[in-house]
Amino acid sequence: MNPLEKPIVNWFKKHKRDLPWRNTTPWGVMVSEYMLQQTPVHRVLPKWIEWMDRWPTPKDLAAASPAQVITAWGRLGYPRRALRLHGAAQIIAEDFNNEVPNDELTLQQLPGIGEYTAAAVAAFAFDQRTLVLDVNIRRVLTRVIDGNEHPKPAPSSREKAARLTLVPQKNAHIWAAATMELGAIVCTSKNPRCELCPVIAECNWRMNGYPKTELIRKSQDWHGTDRQCRGTIVQALRENESLTENAIKKLWPVESQVEKALMTLLKDQLIQSIPRSRYRLPQ
Repeated sequence: MNPLEKPIVNWFKKHKRDLPWRNTTPWGVMVSEYMLQQTPVHRVLPKWIEWMDRWPTPKDLAAASPAQVITAWGRLGYPRRALRLHGAAQIIAEDFNNEVPNDELTLQQLPGIGEYTAAAVAAFAFDQRTLVLDVNIRRVLTRVIDGNEHPKPAPSSREKAARLTLVPQKNAHIWAAATMELGAIVCTSKNPRCELCPVIAECNWRMNGYPKTELIRKSQDWHGTDRQCRGTIVQALRENESLTENAIKKLWPVESQVEKALMTLLKDQLIQSIPRSRYRLPQ
């Protein structure tokens, strides 16, 4: 038996957060996994509740227009996720009798679902034994087992194989949720609260004297970026039925950036061009 399982799972049972997608339908789990990609829990929580009230099944979301979906996504960021979730809902409603598929390979065929999300949905929606490796889980295991402060940017095949040996045969989904929670609220990236950790005595990072390692992450700069420009345009179109190109160019100081943003937004099908040089959300 994995010696870390019992103390971490017992800790989880006492200290886990009351998150609504932990007691919901497979569809609710799937919606949460799309929303939680690159977005923290506190921002997702109210939006998830709003979406599940409005679109409690895939069929309900499938019937919405892209404009409604993008508008409802609000400021969660990366609105392509909303369109991919919408596309996945349409496929589920039409091809799977409105039921979320319960195996990883089928899930990976849906828009917006990669290896991690498929494993997470299979684990948390269907209690399956899968290898769930989000950044929180990877950080906990890298510190406790490898003695390093941070994991590498992406898991290697060697890391995946090693972590798979830790996944219990029974209640693997609880192990995944427990290690994820430990990384999210105790073994955090910065200022970890090691005194609260249930496996501090087994932690090789602590035994090594907490050596520092470089945290490699992609730049998250926002101000003045193409992402901010795109977000500004989409938000303006959420608030207006349509806008002229000239009106859109007044929203941003760099005209060339606006032109580039319009091109990429059109390519990503997040906006539509209509007659008289106007733009709107897709209908």
